[in-house]
Amino acid sequence: MQSGPVRQRSSLPYQILAGVEPVRGGWLVAPRNLQGINLAPQPSYVLESLADVLDYRPSFTVVALHAPVGAPDDAGEWRAADLAARERLGRRRATVVRAPSRVILDAETFEAARQIDPSLDIVRWRSLAKAAEAIREVQSWRQRVVWEVHPELAMTQMNDGEPVPFGRRTQHGRRVRRELLIDKLPGADGVLEERPRGVREDKLIDALADLWTARRIMARAITRMTDPPAWNDEGVRMDIVC
Repeated sequence: MQSGPVRQRSSLPYQILAGVEPVRGGWLVAPRNLQGINLAPQPSYVLESLADVLDYRPSFTVVALHAPVGAPDDAGEWRAADLAARERLGRRRATVVRAPSRVILDAETFEAARQIDPSLDIVRWRSLAKAAEAIREVQSWRQRVVWEVHPELAMTQMNDGEPVPFGRRTQHGRRVRRELLIDKLPGADGVLEERPRGVREDKLIDALADLWTARRIMARAITRMTDPPAWNDEGVRMDIVC
């Protein structure tokens, strides 16, 4: 079982880590160069597809991805990692939604999807395209590099184990999260001031929180939501780490 990121041979004198968030128009990438114990902040940017992220050169050593990796086999089934993350987040539990099953990803309309999962709402339906892209692109062999994360779990870790009590899209919620990132992730203030065009501030905050988890993954200091993790019938590990 893979227990940590594979250190790939590279001609570069540093490793490249990335926090990745789905956004309108593609995938927001918050990268950092890691040399020894030093992290050098880099400007964030948006790539059109997740395949573009995974095939990016020079390649990433760790991709901390906020999107489902590994779909459950049955419609309506909750992954154990999602349930554990919801329990961990307490008052912020609603930020973790049920990962879609493989069968629902084939539905071409909202009505057809509702026939498979009557609990599906329009918000989850609109997020299915990005979820399907992640599930399609991140096969088991990609999991040497790609790890599923959640920014609210990262913020909870940064906040001494307490979920941030304010919504991420509220002014106060953004301010608290910015302060946590600036305290815990050197150089975050500069990156936050150079937000890519069309990207909301809360999305960039989330991507930087994912990046903070990428550093923990690299240091083999992660907490798994399920240990041992579950695997689906395609051999994909269904886990969330923070």
